[in-house]
Amino acid sequence: MGNYSPDDFTATWARHDLGEVVVSAKEVHDRVLELGRQISLDYAENPPLLVCVLKGAINFMSDLMRAVELPVEVDFMAVSSYGAATKTSGVVRIVKDLDVDLAGRDVLIVEDVVDSGLTLNYLRQYLGARSPASLEVCALLLKEGEQRVQQSLRYVGFSIPADFVVGYGLDVNEKYRNLDAIYTYVGGA
Repeated sequence: MGNYSPDDFTATWARHDLGEVVVSAKEVHDRVLELGRQISLDYAENPPLLVCVLKGAINFMSDLMRAVELPVEVDFMAVSSYGAATKTSGVVRIVKDLDVDLAGRDVLIVEDVVDSGLTLNYLRQYLGARSPASLEVCALLLKEGEQRVQQSLRYVGFSIPADFVVGYGLDVNEKYRNLDAIYTYVGGA
């Protein structure tokens, strides 16, 4: 992971709220291609349904599905456990559910960040009750030492420190999603 100055990559409107680059745009790009190749190999016989967890995973999902060289299908879920805060509330709320039937299908949850693991644990139970053939996770980020619920993650992009981060889909009050790299957030919430 890079030690770049945010001034090298960041739009001027965001610089005052951002700390160091945790994962550079190039590192994200390269890792997403690697994950796409691995998913293509692992699911060559049965292309998975990719389930994007909105809104934070939208950038990751968009790039990942193009890196997977299989005829994948996609669907979207929106869940909330943060609200406008920078710490999870621990209460998970389904805001938008899936449109497709999961029964008998290989399902790959595409998640932006796993910190406490509570949201992901809830999602796995919720989706697992729909009888998929398999249910795995591809997370862009895993925050070190934050898990309250141990997770088995099939694919992880990066393990990062427990700092609150923004960029590449991750936000604070809907801002910073459009940044190419991932930064620590030092602004006021």
